[in-house]
Amino acid sequence: MISAFANAFKLPDLRKKILVTIGLLVIYRLGAHVPTPGIDGSKLAMFFERLAQGQGTLFGIMNMFSGGAIHRLTIFALGIMPYISASIIMQLLTVVIPQLEKLAKEGEMGRRKITQYTRYGTVGLAIMQSFFISLWLENPAHFGGVQMVPFPGIAFRLMTVLTLTTGTAFIMWLGEQIQEKGIGNGMSLIISAGILSGMPSGIMHLISAVSPFDPGKRTMDPLAALLMIAVMIAAIVAVIMLTQGERKIPVQYAKRIVGRKVVGGQATYIPFKVNQGGVVPIIFAQSIILFPATVAAFLPNPMIQQVAQSLRPGDWMYTIPYVFLIVFFCYFYAAISFNPIDVADNMKKYGGFIPGVRPGRPTAEFFDYIINRITLPGGFFLALIAVFPDMLTKWMGVPHIVADFFGGTALLIVVGVALDTMKQIESQLLMRHYEGFMKRGRIRGRFS
Repeated sequence: MISAFANAFKLPDLRKKILVTIGLLVIYRLGAHVPTPGIDGSKLAMFFERLAQGQGTLFGIMNMFSGGAIHRLTIFALGIMPYISASIIMQLLTVVIPQLEKLAKEGEMGRRKITQYTRYGTVGLAIMQSFFISLWLENPAHFGGVQMVPFPGIAFRLMTVLTLTTGTAFIMWLGEQIQEKGIGNGMSLIISAGILSGMPSGIMHLISAVSPFDPGKRTMDPLAALLMIAVMIAAIVAVIMLTQGERKIPVQYAKRIVGRKVVGGQATYIPFKVNQGGVVPIIFAQSIILFPATVAAFLPNPMIQQVAQSLRPGDWMYTIPYVFLIVFFCYFYAAISFNPIDVADNMKKYGGFIPGVRPGRPTAEFFDYIINRITLPGGFFLALIAVFPDMLTKWMGVPHIVADFFGGTALLIVVGVALDTMKQIESQLLMRHYEGFMKRGRIRGRFS
């Protein structure tokens, strides 16, 4: 693997792509520390630390995707979340609106048009979110009487909307530049860079808990820390298996005579991913189940406070609905992302069939049967990985900033992005007759 990395820097074009990607990610991380004007950042950071401490509300999710920028409310505070929301909304609308569905089937031009609509949606969502954030910051009642904005008013609101929206648009542009001139998926790499930025803090928390030089301040046994590292390695292996797992359906194409040529007669397969939705089901489930806790942080209603207290990460009243929602959204995402009727019709049109299954409607029913069979265990496995950090925090007393690297959304994103990036680098090396990362077999990407 070390020789593969060395060979990657020997190729001028690949070296340029890697350096461009690293440079753009460094720019993103520098921007995540530039404060938004007109806000007392130290007081706001203390409020967020007291409010969520990195978990228990929707701010924990937003802070993870923005790489800690939301807690400091920097110019990149909204992060890439508006783009993710706009992409998911466009994906749902493509299934519902026939015009968008027709546009998605028009090839490259249609995809460009949908990408353009996604950009407009991202800017619109960023304007709306930043405006409500400015209104929220201006009201001292939300912060226990503490004045976060020294000079509130229309000028502050316009400045906040302009700053945060521009920051989100700039992040979107960075992701597109990485996609075009760098290596890997730009948006995914930006999210991973934000997540990995919390790794040094997590390592320092773990070292502080073990306290190798001061046993009197030790809160965790060193053997337990070694066991945790072994568990983390096992969790990474499990996430790789979940990300790469797929069911291959063999497809045979009949021979056809087109003019004077005989075409077809080839055998291929359709891969059905075990984890079809990736990390999207976890994001949806977290957004729904953490909503009461987020509302309770701002509305001192006794009923809402009681519901929020019962839905704490690690408790069974939180875990059971959380697992159910993840499995539900796995089925939901599989239903909207794969249309078995369209695939079966296209196969029939081009002379393709599954051995032992009749073309047309029986093939669509077979696809539906396979999706239902593989989505259920995949959903439960995804739910187990998602709740694993909460279990470590609740039962073993592991700090949540450390437990986050043992599973959940962060580990799924980082491992998936790392596999995709390594696959792209490996394909570039193999094109030029260099040995890849793996001497036996090849890395399969999430979409291969």
